[in-house]
Order: sequence, then structure tokens, then C-alpha cells
Amino acid sequence: MKRLYVVVRADLEHGAQLTQSVHALSSFSRQYRALHDAWHDGEQILVALSVPNENALGELVRAAMAQGVRGSAFHEPDFGNELTAAAFDGSVARMVSSLPLALRAPRAA
Repeated sequence: MKRLYVVVRADLEHGAQLTQSVHALSSFSRQYRALHDAWHDGEQILVALSVPNENALGELVRAAMAQGVRGSAFHEPDFGNELTAAAFDGSVARMVSSLPLALRAPRAA
């Protein structure tokens, strides 16, 4: 596998975005060990993207899973089990192609 995608909520503080992204990637690696190993032994391209909030992330996770994308959603116990981030295999690429990079400051108008 060439790419892994992590999508995190932009409404979280930057430190939380980083932490939640790592949680999602860790969950993916446990759930899809062979896929993660193939990624790790390959090019290790990791794409970190963001969505505005929990609702948008939930919609993405549901749509991706409905299309057979392999992914792992992470719910943070310290945030009331809210959905905070998700990691996906490369087949999600078209679904997330319009999302902004995570932690990127908005561009000035």
C-alpha cells in the first residue's frame, strides 16, 4: 500500500489534532495489520487532512465504509467519546481530495 490518509477535526486545538491523528493511525495499524505493514515497508506516504467538525467526520466515515474503504475511526474517551479522527487506506483518495491539509492556517484573502 502506497498511502495512508488520516482525517482529523479542525475544531480541535492543534495539540489535540496531532494526538487524535496518532490515535487513529494506531487503531488502523491494529485493525489492519497487514495493510499497515505493507504501507510501512513501502513508501510510507501519510496524508493528514481535516474536516470542520464531528458531524463532517462522521459523514465521511459512514460514506467511506459504505464504499468498502478500509478505515478506523477513533473516539476519544477524554472528550466524551466524541469522534475525533479516522485513518483510511488509499482507496479513500477521491473522497477526500478536496479536504484541506490538517493544521494548515487559513490563507489570507
